[in-house]
Amino acid sequence: MTGGPQGSGVDSSANIFAGACAIGGLWTFGLREYYSSIKGPHSYFEVRVNSERIRSHVNNVNLLATFDAETLIRHADEVNPGGGILYDPSFSAVEIDKVDTIETPAVLRIKARLAKQGLPATVAGILDEAKRRNVNLYPIPYSDIIAKTAAQIGEHQLSKVSRIINVLSVSASFALLGFDLNYLDQSLERTFGGKKKVIEMNEIGARMAYDTAKGLTKQPFPYQVKPVQNQSRLLLMGNEAVALGKIVGGCRVQTYYPITPAADESEFIESHENFDLSDGGEPGKKGSILVTQTEDEIAAITMATGAALTGVRAATSTSGPGFSLMVEGLGWAGINEVPVVITQYSRGGPSTGQPTRHEQGDLKFVLSASHGEFPRIVLCSGDLEECFYDAIRIFNYAERYQMPAIHLIDKSLANSSATIPQLRSDMVPIQRGKLINDGHQSEGKGEYHRFAFSDDGVSPRAVLGMPGYRFWNSGDEHDTIGHIEEDPDNRIKMMTKRMTKLETAAHEIPEEEKFNFFRSSKKQADVTLVSWGSTKGPILDAIRMLEKEGIGVEFLQIRLASPFPTESVREKLAGAKLAIDIEQNYSGQMAAVIAEKTMIDIKNKIVKFNGRPMSQDEIYQGVKQIISNPSQNKRVMLTHGA
Repeated sequence: MTGGPQGSGVDSSANIFAGACAIGGLWTFGLREYYSSIKGPHSYFEVRVNSERIRSHVNNVNLLATFDAETLIRHADEVNPGGGILYDPSFSAVEIDKVDTIETPAVLRIKARLAKQGLPATVAGILDEAKRRNVNLYPIPYSDIIAKTAAQIGEHQLSKVSRIINVLSVSASFALLGFDLNYLDQSLERTFGGKKKVIEMNEIGARMAYDTAKGLTKQPFPYQVKPVQNQSRLLLMGNEAVALGKIVGGCRVQTYYPITPAADESEFIESHENFDLSDGGEPGKKGSILVTQTEDEIAAITMATGAALTGVRAATSTSGPGFSLMVEGLGWAGINEVPVVITQYSRGGPSTGQPTRHEQGDLKFVLSASHGEFPRIVLCSGDLEECFYDAIRIFNYAERYQMPAIHLIDKSLANSSATIPQLRSDMVPIQRGKLINDGHQSEGKGEYHRFAFSDDGVSPRAVLGMPGYRFWNSGDEHDTIGHIEEDPDNRIKMMTKRMTKLETAAHEIPEEEKFNFFRSSKKQADVTLVSWGSTKGPILDAIRMLEKEGIGVEFLQIRLASPFPTESVREKLAGAKLAIDIEQNYSGQMAAVIAEKTMIDIKNKIVKFNGRPMSQDEIYQGVKQIISNPSQNKRVMLTHGA
């Protein structure tokens, strides 16, 4: 784990660390935590590394690499016995009271903890506490290394060199972990490609920090990291995986109003707005995507809807507060059967809530947002690979069934990084449904009925401006051409037509896209876990821990929330010996949906809503707590997180 003031390079140091490990063939998982202020408050980034695939973070860390006093104060107690802390010895005299970016409740908790041990409320007290717990301490004189680096490159302004402090902590970490510094050099080159002076400065400082840390190790650090046979993998953040999926899936208009954590996705797309096409066309063919920042979220969804009416694949991206503003536009798209895509990143709510924290609190809202009734697809991704492929699928669903489609993700996925297998651009074929593409309606065919009745509820779709295909759109109920119509028989037919499309989608969408079911290694599972979204990773990692203890676990991951796979879910849960719902919200929203659809009430729940994501350790402990006394219905609330 590394940490520091927001804007000081915490993310860069963690990504450089993870990048070096990925180059060395290792699997990584990164958890990013930050405040809603742009600069100043504390942020931290935890990177987990393993030779086997990992999908989540853990409660405690083996190595804490600090380059400020606050990180040491906040996180020293999370370091495992036998682990280590890298720190600048000049921090020792810093008083906890004097670090004004630490909230008063946290200061009081830390001071009380130290007082019980007779330790001073200073960094020195924190270090003494760690030492008593058998944590190894490694003082690194960052200022001296920065000064020596500046002298070596001939730079007289130390402020221009001090920015390398985050890389110094990474390099010192690798020295303790026994990891070859060449992998760090490669990661620096990839991070700062084209900036030779920056790379040189960082490499010089990194070598000094590496040698300094090596000199402090009288005996090998208990945790070592060794490269493995390198395989072709990607290191991505969740919102980058979504962005790449949109580009591959044919999205050519993306609108947004800046909001955390969704804005990162649009900015990533904008930075890759021109690209090569590999769709079997002529060699060297280029493609592009238009990214537009609008004046508000209402404009974002209506602009994307307008683009979708012209035939382009269009999307908007937002989070909970922004989606709330989009609701009226969502209803307009619903009554007009417009295949617009909304990527919704859930975060802590209500209102502004916790802008940069984790929560799965928007499921029920997304399923029913806007007044009245109209069909919508809601697809929930559980990991970065699903984020990519679902970003393609959601456009297919929107166009095949001609309705708004919502890709529901959450902040835990958006801002987590992971090493994943190479993604395939041909895995999900493009399906545009009943899209008329001849461009001209022949004479004598009569008037075009955009909303023509059909057995499956889906009408042949022309786009704006096609000769001979004139139709109307309005926010009112309408006839098959689009003219406003309030006749009761027409209303019945139109409502039935639109809602029938959900039945069509439920019948046609393959089971493997509706849910994942992970079976137990035992013939009869002792427990059945039910969840959705970003909890997938820590659940799978926790299952490995439980299975090693002889506890048979199966896991039902719901992916398609609308139309809901009612019969399949009922079948999977009907024979469950002990069912446990696991969600990052207060009430267990997916369990409520399951009860509504299947009449199966999952009594046992593991929930977390403190703004921090679930770890594999918490889920493991929560499941064990419930199965220790299965006769009692339990609601286990998880609380870990700084």
